Amino acid sequence: MKHIITGLTLSLWTFSALFAQEQKTYPEQEPMGPKMTEYWTPQPKVVTPGDILTNTAPSDAIVLFDGKNLSQWTNGKGGDAGWRVHDGIVTVDKSKGDIVTRQSFGSFQLHLEWCVPQGITGSSQGRGNSGIFLQDRYEVQILDNYQNETYVNGYVGAIYKQTPPMANPMRKPGEWNVYDIIY
Repeated sequence: MKHIITGLTLSLWTFSALFAQEQKTYPEQEPMGPKMTEYWTPQPKVVTPGDILTNTAPSDAIVLFDGKNLSQWTNGKGGDAGWRVHDGIVTVDKSKGDIVTRQSFGSFQLHLEWCVPQGITGSSQGRGNSGIFLQDRYEVQILDNYQNETYVNGYVGAIYKQTPPMANPMRKPGEWNVYDIIY
């Protein structure tokens, strides 16, 4: 037993000595100061912010709907969007299918105001179902969830069938809802 303990102690001492020899030393670095974490270029572009009172967009915004026509949109096959524009409002025409922007976008901030019509009928996913498709991959759900239950990852504001919304802020049919999507 005495030989085992002596051998074990000798092995640990040898290992410790080898480990101590292999440690590297590094030159001392200068202390970190605030200027070491600051960078000054490139400077961000200066833009004029939008004005909520006059309903104007920021100066760098690409306006996809001017209240008059859908010239920035297509039916996805290169043809006209085919949805109706009246009094500054776009109305979905189910028979025309989806619409897509003529211009492609990578990252963006989208401001969208939408309304479910009064007197809408149906239940669950059959009541005002639509969405904003991102890269033909993700859908931000638009649905009338005012006193209308459905599966939670299909609620208004969900990333459809992936992530449920954190809350259900749906307004009554006939009242306007707002999305600000940053992607």
